[in-house]
Amino acid sequence: MWKQVSEDFWAENRASKVGDVENSVVEIIGKVRKEGDKALFELTKKFDRTDLKILEVTRDEIEDAYDEVDPVLVEELENAAFNIQRFHEMQVPPDLWTREVEPGITLGVKSTPLDIVGCYVPGGRASYPSTALMCVIPARVAGVEEVICCTPAPVNPITLVAMDIAGADMIFKIGGAQAVAAMALGTESVPRVQKIVGPGNVYVTSAKMLLRNEVEIDFPAGPSEIGVLADASADAEFLAADLIAQAEHDPSAASIMITDDPNLPDEVWGHIEKMLENQPRKEIILRALDNSGYIFATDMELAVDIMNRIAPEHLSIQTSNPMDMLNKVKNAGSIFIGPYTPVAAGDYASGTNHVLPTAGHSTTASGLNVAHFRKTSTVQKLTPDGLGSIASTIQTIAEAEGLQAHSDSVGIRFEKE
Repeated sequence: MWKQVSEDFWAENRASKVGDVENSVVEIIGKVRKEGDKALFELTKKFDRTDLKILEVTRDEIEDAYDEVDPVLVEELENAAFNIQRFHEMQVPPDLWTREVEPGITLGVKSTPLDIVGCYVPGGRASYPSTALMCVIPARVAGVEEVICCTPAPVNPITLVAMDIAGADMIFKIGGAQAVAAMALGTESVPRVQKIVGPGNVYVTSAKMLLRNEVEIDFPAGPSEIGVLADASADAEFLAADLIAQAEHDPSAASIMITDDPNLPDEVWGHIEKMLENQPRKEIILRALDNSGYIFATDMELAVDIMNRIAPEHLSIQTSNPMDMLNKVKNAGSIFIGPYTPVAAGDYASGTNHVLPTAGHSTTASGLNVAHFRKTSTVQKLTPDGLGSIASTIQTIAEAEGLQAHSDSVGIRFEKE
């Protein structure tokens, strides 16, 4: 089960999951495009085995959900929401900044929130109220005017309460690729959004990628991944606990540990075997561990180099000099440093976002943050003297490109003087 692998193992494992998913998703998107709400009702009955009467969650359903959820859990969701909001408020850029870079030339950037975004909140094997908080709260902090959510039917009351705490405007009982298609294309009931964010299974992720010409997306955020950098100083029991925690998400979850300690893998596996005895999601964990393994590196310099090529969603650094390792990390969605920083802290309550790029996409993408919900426009204001100071540059380059009108648009302003 716990095996030594090469750095290509994970990439090959990811690729093998795609299979015929894309063909199925293309059919679903086409059906939603053609039939709208009718397709959503039919697909929900087919895939979620739920015969819906209406697609949107009503206010009465939300109030009923609060009655079903333990008040202590509601309070803890509110605590998590506070922490998430606090962290994301630190990311908000000024609506406008300008600076006079030289006399008569003022430049700046105007930042504007999107008007409407869609958040996909997974369901199915488990409820994910934390994902509702992670998707909706940053959008609200960013100033998005309307935030809608889609989550599979039947909606778990806990997830429904979390979406309400986070501030969702509309909630729909739709899951899978059909939910992504509905938000991207719009239907009679579901508004068309400007951007879709949130994690999901391979079908959801495939739909997001296929619909990029219709809607902006955050990034591919598929099944959970964890990479661990560990040396002899690491606590093998803590490592085992973190590996199991991510494996219990989904059978497609994956984990990899890279170490320079030849004894550590066996120690970790010994703890995993003991912990598995009492895990309610044992079968899911075992299947996920089939997607997992360890790499032995001759030293930690090589270990971090390999991990950068793997580019995991979550990266746990459990070494004697973790800050030194951190400085060498280039590619990771979210980084967890030291023995008392479990990945679960970022999943729920520290305040950082757990919606992160997977499948190696942390080489180019950032985890969900306020910037995903805003766009920027550059701003410039020139005085006559400011324009005069760069007129020669503009006109010379414009004429070299054969764009005389560009050159003339500068010259005409000085002819008026």
